[in-house]
Amino acid sequence: MATTTRHVGVSEHAPIPLVVLGTSLSAFFVISYLICILGYLLFPGLPIPHSTLNLLLPGFELLTWWSFFIGLVESFVIGWYIALLFGWLYNFFVVNWPR
Repeated sequence: MATTTRHVGVSEHAPIPLVVLGTSLSAFFVISYLICILGYLLFPGLPIPHSTLNLLLPGFELLTWWSFFIGLVESFVIGWYIALLFGWLYNFFVVNWPR
């Protein structure tokens, strides 16, 4: 006798809720950015290339108050950009992919 289990509230082809995805990705990027900045301030001698932030966040310089806030806002915006683009593409293909 075969039994199947399904998670409550999850259908086979459920779309991704964009607000939840955007909020969680933005929070992830902001927290990661803050951890990186705290790491630089607490352990400046570590051999970690903090110059990577200059490449990923336009206008960021290590470390002024202005660039700190620019990096914070850009981290938040990048999370929403990825969420909206990925979420829209995923939801589009969930609906239109042949079954």
